[in-house]
Amino acid sequence: MPRTVLHADMNNCYASIEMLHHPRLRGHPVAVGGSAEERHGIILARNYEARPFGVKVGQALWQARQLCPDLVIVPPDYDKYMRFSKMFRDILGSYSPLVEPFGLDESWVDISQSLQGRTGGEVADEIRERVKFELGITVSVGVSFNKIFAKLGSDMKKPDATTVITEDNFRETVWGLPAADLLGVGRSTQKKLQMYNIKTIGDIARLGADQLQTWFGKWGLYLYAYAAGLDSSPVREIGDESAVKSVGNSTTCPRDLENDEDAHIVFLNLAESVAERMRELGLQAKTVQISLRQNDLYWFERQTGLERPTFIATELCGAAMKLLRANYDWRKPLRSVGIRGTNLIPIDAPYQLMLFEDEEKRLKSERIEYALDDIRRRFGHHSVNRGLLLLDRKLGRLDAKADNTIHPVGYL
Repeated sequence: MPRTVLHADMNNCYASIEMLHHPRLRGHPVAVGGSAEERHGIILARNYEARPFGVKVGQALWQARQLCPDLVIVPPDYDKYMRFSKMFRDILGSYSPLVEPFGLDESWVDISQSLQGRTGGEVADEIRERVKFELGITVSVGVSFNKIFAKLGSDMKKPDATTVITEDNFRETVWGLPAADLLGVGRSTQKKLQMYNIKTIGDIARLGADQLQTWFGKWGLYLYAYAAGLDSSPVREIGDESAVKSVGNSTTCPRDLENDEDAHIVFLNLAESVAERMRELGLQAKTVQISLRQNDLYWFERQTGLERPTFIATELCGAAMKLLRANYDWRKPLRSVGIRGTNLIPIDAPYQLMLFEDEEKRLKSERIEYALDDIRRRFGHHSVNRGLLLLDRKLGRLDAKADNTIHPVGYL
């Protein structure tokens, strides 16, 4: 049965919600950002009136002020945005249980089983009208046979528009668009494509999977599938999580830890095994949790969400050290520590690109992790180690595999 997937995107979400609550702002250039007094704050969102002046998301506030002296800057109110996000998803959920959020302001919804004789475009138009009437803001909706093209469709026409991309017209509709428009093509990937004179989505598709894999490794196969209309990833139901709930590792240290440097060695050692196990399971973590036990046996845990899901050991360790520094003052030594990746999602789940992240650098880190896996499978876990682990032989040579744990649904 052919799939019908929608991608609904609230237009200029933060700015639209602010103008709804402050009608006096309508007709004026408006941006949501940090404190207007802080020159290092950035623009998080802007309305259509600010666009002609060159105001862009990610721009420093002082730069935006130079371009548009009359710009009204409103501080963000995330509680309000979360409330609207939930109401938005509730509307989508009335059409299908298969609703997969992609950030606060956009979601996929698979309506293949709930068309009831209507076309995807007709359902998309109805959703647009409902959101406008019930929430007071507009959305753009892409309709297609897979998630990637549905997302692309919602970006093609804004605001308040429906774009339908079918198996019959996607080559004419999509292939002439810039390669940067394709989900997953960040700034670094775009630069590398330009080096090879790859300018459009069609160029990516015509290049073929083999050549893209040569240039980009496993990610090249995804790029080809996305461009060629071969994406088959499902729309996941809200709350549909991996059966594996967390992957963690803890240890009683061979000596008490006395400072950040000691803890860094142990956390990196543990993170290596946690990350390796997550890769084996095809999962990545959205949250990192640490456990700390003092030498008087007092024990507590802390956790933090990640800006981007990861299975990279150094990123897990970095989050653990950030938690440690924020929550521990070293008045007493630590006897044991643990690290756990939780809130797990599949490695191939779509993700929102970070504005200032070097995507190519991150892909290199992922390739290094997989290369380490291959070496360790053949020659043992400690056949290759990070340089940091050599600073203290006792702490760096812990049996990092011993306490590796996987908790299924229902674990307490």
